[in-house]
Amino acid sequence: MAEQDSVPPLRFCNPAAFAFDTEVAIALIADMQIRRAIERGEFDDLPGSGKPLELPDHHDPDWWLKNLMKREGMAVLPPSIQLRKEDAVLDEQLDQLSNEAAVRTEIEQFNERVIRARYQLPAGPPLITMPRDVETTVAAWADRRAARAEAARKKVREETGVDERSRRRLFGRRSRPSPHLGPEV
Repeated sequence: MAEQDSVPPLRFCNPAAFAFDTEVAIALIADMQIRRAIERGEFDDLPGSGKPLELPDHHDPDWWLKNLMKREGMAVLPPSIQLRKEDAVLDEQLDQLSNEAAVRTEIEQFNERVIRARYQLPAGPPLITMPRDVETTVAAWADRRAARAEAARKKVREETGVDERSRRRLFGRRSRPSPHLGPEV
């Protein structure tokens, strides 16, 4: 039995058979030292233990992209949510346009985006936004425009205190229409 105690145990592989460079050797030694310190309990009661690290933005590989998005007020939304938001503000955007051709173009572009999103695989919530009927939307735009014009005329009349009758008395009434101005209204 004494003979068995003096013989070293057989190993599965010979550690001298492997060639290590200095970087690997240093990393293995550092890892061994860290494991021994963990076993001794030297890392148990450190301040901030179990809490995420508060690293500055430059440690994040996408820090520049996140800063750009924050600075420019950009948000990346799934197409279904983006189209819902566009649909909600489309009437306000159309009211800013001055002619019917521009309104039709804007509606057609919106409809193209909706149809393109319908043909793609859903990347988020389901798409419930429907394309708009061009003629109905243009008619609604024209009604809103006429209502705004009438409200503006009414406001001017109230501010100046001049109504249609007193205006006609000021400028007089033409007996014949002028050939340069067209028919009288």
